Amino acid sequence: MSRSLRRGSIAAIAAIAIASLSSCAASNTPDTLQVKPDNAAATLGTDLRLNNIVIVTGVGTSGDYTGPANVVVNISNTATTPAELQSITVGNGAAATFADAAGAPQPSIVIPAGGSVALGAQGGPSATLGSAAIHVGGFSTTTFTFKDGQKVDTQAGVSPATGLYTGFGPTPAAVPGHSASPAAGAPATPSTGVGTTGAPATPSTGATTPGTPVAGGSATATAPAAH
Repeated sequence: MSRSLRRGSIAAIAAIAIASLSSCAASNTPDTLQVKPDNAAATLGTDLRLNNIVIVTGVGTSGDYTGPANVVVNISNTATTPAELQSITVGNGAAATFADAAGAPQPSIVIPAGGSVALGAQGGPSATLGSAAIHVGGFSTTTFTFKDGQKVDTQAGVSPATGLYTGFGPTPAAVPGHSASPAAGAPATPSTGVGTTGAPATPSTGATTPGTPVAGGSATATAPAAH
């Protein structure tokens, strides 16, 4: 192949690559949705900016999913007056409930003048969905409504709480009758029954108190009677 033909082939390949990338960019980042390659973003007026909007589900979730999730978003306010986020709805209309950094319920989230709030971040307020019908790995319509009537719809990505979003997912609900204590039936303290050699597992403290259970009794030792 001549040098001129080689140059022409290389130029054609480069043109195809650029056209492909432009096509992908056009489909993934339409101006109407303001969706970035990874996370959604939105602007309200000239003062409010919502960045890195993600709906985070539990670890191990995938595909079509119905259950709890957290809305993660950073909201900045460049105005000279505070802004108040009144509601977030996702997908089929599931509404988020707000809580402060300590977990106390909040009716709304205030974004201070000239400041920002990171919803869902450690040490910050949270927006929790009790049950949302969404598709993990896809996008879901997410609506933010503010007190002054401003409202914006975005297509937020839905991700499980793994990788970059580890620790951002909903807290697993406690199972009734279970706690963080040792498993049911497991002794809370070492057994005071007969050891493997036939000797007591703990040093003897004197005569056995009448009525003390023999080996195989309760996990907690009975104190000797006072003399």
